[in-house]
Amino acid sequence: MIRILMDVEVTIKEKYLKIKPELNERSLRIWLAVEANALGRGGISKVSRATKVSRNTILKGIKELEGSVSLPNRRIRKIGGGRRKNTQKDQKLKEDLDLLIEPATRGDPESPLRWVSKSLRHISKELENKKHKISHTLVGKILKQEGYSLQANKKSKEGTQHPDRNAQFEHINQIATEFIKNGSPIISVDTKKKELVGDFKNTGREWRLKGNPRIVRMHDFQLPKKGKIAPYGVYDLNRNEGWVNVGINHDTAEFAVESIRQWWKNLGRKKYRDSKKIFITADCGGSNGYRSRLWKRELQKFAEETGLTVAVSHFPPGTSKWNKIEHKLFSFISMNWRGKPLYDHATVIQLITATTTQSGLKVYARIDQRKYEKGIKVTDEELAKINLHRNQFHGEWNYTISPQLKN
Repeated sequence: MIRILMDVEVTIKEKYLKIKPELNERSLRIWLAVEANALGRGGISKVSRATKVSRNTILKGIKELEGSVSLPNRRIRKIGGGRRKNTQKDQKLKEDLDLLIEPATRGDPESPLRWVSKSLRHISKELENKKHKISHTLVGKILKQEGYSLQANKKSKEGTQHPDRNAQFEHINQIATEFIKNGSPIISVDTKKKELVGDFKNTGREWRLKGNPRIVRMHDFQLPKKGKIAPYGVYDLNRNEGWVNVGINHDTAEFAVESIRQWWKNLGRKKYRDSKKIFITADCGGSNGYRSRLWKRELQKFAEETGLTVAVSHFPPGTSKWNKIEHKLFSFISMNWRGKPLYDHATVIQLITATTTQSGLKVYARIDQRKYEKGIKVTDEELAKINLHRNQFHGEWNYTISPQLKN
């Protein structure tokens, strides 16, 4: 008797393995129900053991077969059926996750500083401490559904981290929120990678007739009459607008502040007529580095000319790719001119200003013909004259430069 039962289950298993790939969820339930009914008493258990399908699933198939359960429009499941999301099963999960993310992010999906500064494992561990059953993988899925980028989390693991890195991100977010509420300008600034001008190969591919590629030079030797360009970008976080000052000379702090000045003259002051202050986020190094005395001296000149109080926050070392301008402006410019040689300055301007995104990015550009001197020294006496107020939290990264008080 036992031998016969085993043979029956082996046969059912063989049939199940063959037919399973050809059926959907509902039709498979019906087939299991038919087999169970054919075996008579104990059929459900035998089919369940042979196929490793739960008894409840086979029972559902029997009810559907008998017509006691009907699915409208030949649906595979009842409306609302299927495994519920973790955020549905655990009502407080979404709320607690938002509270954990909030210090590292700010605002809605269009917020100017929407990225995650905490690792997925760190977040999942904190959620476990709050009695939630969740893995770091599931945290990543939920964040992705909410519009966050996981790339930033991967970038944060490169190199050593400054101990106050996350605290600096939170500090930047706090200032940004205040400026947003007041309708004051927030700009992200940086210099894009220098590029050779001329018929040189540009990375990437573009659509062309088959067998008709652009012919470019074999070697990347700078052409004396065309040289290189140093695009300095200003990204307006409030308005999703970019301004690129294309330098043809040295990338210095004078050039950096001149780029900001040109943005203000051409775009900023028309958009922010009533503003008395501006917030600048920048990398910690380069022409707008936090150690640069010339950067601060030139910002003082800018403050005097415009009457604006300039608040500056630098991203911590090793986090330059978190600067908003990198993935809101520069990445799209690179995509727009990929595979296209930068033949001349006119081509550069045309390709930059033609850059758009589905979110409505607008980009403006100009060629800066000015020559900038390298190695300018700012003396201690000049530095002391700058009306600079350092924040109590990392004053080297966070400071304000105001117009001088007139007697």
